[in-house]
Amino acid sequence: MSEFRIHHDVNELLSLLHVRGGDGAEGYIDLLQKHRTPYVTTTVSAHSAKVKLAEFSKTPEDFLRKYEELKSKNVRNLDPLVYLLSKLCEDKETLQFLQQNAKERSESSANTTSTTTTSYSLPQTSTKMSMQELDELRKKLGNVTASSNAPLPAEVTRKMLRDKHNKKNPTQPNPVYPNWVYDRPALIGDFITSPTPQGEPAVPVGTLPLGTQEQALVEDLLFVLIGVDGRDITAQPVLGRQNRSFIVDPTLDMSVKELVNRILPVASYYSTITRFIEEKSSFEYGQVNHALTAAMRTLMKEYLILVTQLEHLQRQGLLSLQKLWFYIQPTMRTMEILSSIASSVDKGECMGGSTLSLLHDRTFNYTGDSQAQELCLYLTKAASVPYFEILEKWIYRGIIKDPYSEFMVEEHELQKEKIQEDYNDKYWDQRYTIVQHRIPSFLQKMADKILSTGKYLNVVRECGRDVTCPDAKEVLYTLKERAYVEQIEKAYNYASKVLLDFLMEEKELVSRLRSIKHYFLMDKGDFFVHFMDLTEEEMKKPVDDIVPPRLEALLELALRMSTANTDPFKDDLKIDLMPHDVITQLLRVLAIETKQEKAIINADPPDVALSGLEAFSFDYIVKWPLSLIINRKALTRYQMLFRHMFYCKHVERLLCNVWISNKDFRQYSLHSAKWFAAAFALRQRMLNFVQNIQYYMMFEVMEPTWHVMENNLKMASNIDDVLCHHTSFLDNCLKDCMLTNPELLRIFSKLMSVCVMFTNCMQRFTQSMRLERLSMEQGTMDEPSAQSEQADEPEKKRLTTKFLADHADSLQTDASFEATISKFDSNFSMLLLDLLDKLSIYSTNDCEHSMISIIYRLDFNGFYTERLERMAIERSQKAAA
Repeated sequence: MSEFRIHHDVNELLSLLHVRGGDGAEGYIDLLQKHRTPYVTTTVSAHSAKVKLAEFSKTPEDFLRKYEELKSKNVRNLDPLVYLLSKLCEDKETLQFLQQNAKERSESSANTTSTTTTSYSLPQTSTKMSMQELDELRKKLGNVTASSNAPLPAEVTRKMLRDKHNKKNPTQPNPVYPNWVYDRPALIGDFITSPTPQGEPAVPVGTLPLGTQEQALVEDLLFVLIGVDGRDITAQPVLGRQNRSFIVDPTLDMSVKELVNRILPVASYYSTITRFIEEKSSFEYGQVNHALTAAMRTLMKEYLILVTQLEHLQRQGLLSLQKLWFYIQPTMRTMEILSSIASSVDKGECMGGSTLSLLHDRTFNYTGDSQAQELCLYLTKAASVPYFEILEKWIYRGIIKDPYSEFMVEEHELQKEKIQEDYNDKYWDQRYTIVQHRIPSFLQKMADKILSTGKYLNVVRECGRDVTCPDAKEVLYTLKERAYVEQIEKAYNYASKVLLDFLMEEKELVSRLRSIKHYFLMDKGDFFVHFMDLTEEEMKKPVDDIVPPRLEALLELALRMSTANTDPFKDDLKIDLMPHDVITQLLRVLAIETKQEKAIINADPPDVALSGLEAFSFDYIVKWPLSLIINRKALTRYQMLFRHMFYCKHVERLLCNVWISNKDFRQYSLHSAKWFAAAFALRQRMLNFVQNIQYYMMFEVMEPTWHVMENNLKMASNIDDVLCHHTSFLDNCLKDCMLTNPELLRIFSKLMSVCVMFTNCMQRFTQSMRLERLSMEQGTMDEPSAQSEQADEPEKKRLTTKFLADHADSLQTDASFEATISKFDSNFSMLLLDLLDKLSIYSTNDCEHSMISIIYRLDFNGFYTERLERMAIERSQKAAA
């Protein structure tokens, strides 16, 4: 069972039971995944669970009757459900909760019904209903109930199946028998029931001598055994899937009547089998049922030969009622088994794999009865031939030819080009899917391998290469599963190797992934420095003012003038301007299927337009079949990582520019101002934080995880392993880079915002200082005094510096710059402490040990240790209170 299926089932169960509070669905899902064990269906476990539930039930007869009914319909997962219910019966606490829950839900539904519905009452009448009217009403109600439970007529079912097939395959309509096949009931071989009752015989058979009665009944029975009404034995009309019953002349001698009643079940079996053969041999019911009816028709020929031989004996006067009973007994068991199988297939509306499951289960259930098992084995082998032909084409060539929708693998019309466009497209998962009720029970364990084998070969075929498994052999049904399991294993190993070699060697998958790593994980340092220098001015513009072709041209220039020029796949790198900044994008993804999802989606867009830098991302062109691995979902994850790191790199460059500006103005005695030293120290702390975060992400998360993935790819044996390793690599990178935790992400976003606002503030101050300096120099140059012009240069510089320093001190006093720097410092320290505290909690409670290295890097000298310990003590005291 997949993780998504567990999520869905748990949520449905919680909704059904109206469970609120607690740990929610996630807590139960974790427990299920840790403690679940595979259920192995065995006859012993199923039988003991059934007996236990019957003993627990208030009406055991009704329970057993319902169980047998569902079993006859070949309902899947019936035995595991009964086993689960038997375990629930043993758990008194769970049972008590379920009973209480059922009581509460029934009360709430009763209250809801009473408040929302109008109560109706029967109109009062002045006269009482007579017994005759009561009987008529009872008959009418019985007819309505019977008609509602009766199955659809055969012609309606055939039309529904035909329309379903024609809708799925409009170019290949189902062949149809001509109408006269169904309009002539005499061709069927079953009893023709006349709507008008036959007249009474001239002489009641009971008045005849015993020997004459016996001869008359022998003749009638020989007719009835081949579906023709006799004089004294007539067939009753059947409704739906009922068994045929007969009316025997009541005046018969009791001894004769007893023997007749022993033989009549064979005629009932014959009627059931004949009707089944005629109905299921239609094309609409599929090839498996057609093959099954052909095998049954062969057996019925032998039965008819026997009846013909008995008729020959009867004409010679050598057949008595006792002899007829003697000759018919060996056939009776065969006819009973065939009738039982026909009824079960009909009731369960089985087709394809479900028919084979039923036959296989019957074959195993008859262990110990060699004759019955041999008969079922013959039918299963015959019915499995068309199914195995479809299976062979699928596992040996990757082709599905399933005109009647019987095979376990179903094909869906999907476009592979859509993988590059749609984030939610799941071509690999949804193009071919398993249909559970079509899986024969003897292939249940191999279903996933069968699906994967055909998918692998199909991918190679769609790339224009014809592939056929060299170990292809005919697959035959046998009670020894090892025979066809080995064939499927060989086909699977071949298909895995073919596709893996095709992707790894011919399509250079690993080289493609390295190319993506160069750009999305910022592997090429010189390329990014060059690119950011070239696009710095362009990136400052609002995203609506940016001309994408210009960015593309600058990207091309940066690629050609850096070491990235040696990358053979560099031309597949493209520019992408996103509609959201990276934090908004990540929070929208993390809010999926949570309470915050609607709030985030419906939130008003921010008033401030995105800058080019906030919207910037790379995109990558990937063609089929590499798009199976590097699909839109994977590229979106790469983009999230890239945008996160790219923004960190941008903040680092801003802080470095502040450092350069500070170095320029140190010569003007600004170091004497109190705020200057504080600003310089704060800038250094911010730069240390950003650089350590980048170092952690690149060298402690991405590089080690990348090497693990590369080693795993070398050992991968199939494409599913490759998909798993690649997805695991991206998920681990996102998680360890704090991009999957909304709380950490928000704190980190605020820290980056504080850094950017600080650099903007410092840049504004730098610009104002530069303007003052220029105005001072301009004023000095404009003095008319010749002496000033002849003044020596050192003196001019000393005066300019003194004026600038005095003016700057007064400027900062007016603007309260010192308070501003102090506020930046306190905000940054508070957020950084909050981040370190949360990292400490997650690394301890959630065993995210990789994150603890951030704490060691940022708190390398124990500067924050004391305050972190104080916060932990306060938190524990609050929890205790």
